[in-house]
Order: sequence, then C-alpha cells, then structure tokens
Amino acid sequence: MDTSRKGFVRPAAEAEFAEVRAGTATRSQVLLGPAEGMPHFAMRRFVMGEGGGMPRHTNTVEHEQFVLRGRARISIGDERFEVGPEDVVFIPAGVAHDYTVLEAPFEFLCMVPNLPDTIELESSGERGRTTP
Repeated sequence: MDTSRKGFVRPAAEAEFAEVRAGTATRSQVLLGPAEGMPHFAMRRFVMGEGGGMPRHTNTVEHEQFVLRGRARISIGDERFEVGPEDVVFIPAGVAHDYTVLEAPFEFLCMVPNLPDTIELESSGERGRTTP
C-alpha cells in the first residue's frame, strides 16, 4: 500500500494479530508501518492477557508507549513502575525492561522508529531480529 502521497483511514481490525514469541499471553498488531509506506515510525498495538507479560529484554530502538487499558508493572533499567490507562512510557534504546500484567487485558500502543531492531532476552541470551 503506497501512502507516500496521500493520507488514509482504515479499521485497526484489518491489521492481523500475531503472537509475541518471547511473551506470555501476549499478541501484537502493526497498525501502521513500512508495509503501509510509513517513512519514519511504526505504530503497534500490544494486548497482554491474564498472567501475561514480557521477560526482561533489550531492544536496539527506543519505544514510546501509551496505555489504553488494564494495569501492569513495568521495569525500566533499575526502576519499577505501575502503569494504567492514559499513562505514557518511554523506554530508551538498549535499556533492559519487562512487563507483568496486573489487570488484564493490558493494552498499549507502541511507537518505534522504522529501523532494524534486535531484541535480546536477558535471561537466556537469546537474540532475534524484529521489524516494526
């Protein structure tokens, strides 16, 4: 879909959900990204269910997030935060972070630059390359 010269509107439901392999009870959608012709950023939606979360990991790109619903405990570096609806979260590139769902579903938007991203799980040393 080439959107470089015009705007558009589409239902979010048109973006398919995918299970997040590293997570527990976690899935995501790429709402806007390179496939839609976004030149700079990707917008993703994450939904974490009961008992869900993501283990401690790092990414090579920064994350800007907006919490839509639910509650979670997020560790960023050495700090822990409890977040809920209307909270905004910034995670710098290369800083270890994790998520533990406190009230499901925990749902947030996550914006990242359209750059190669490598995720590294802290506990296993597992690495994987992701795209927005």
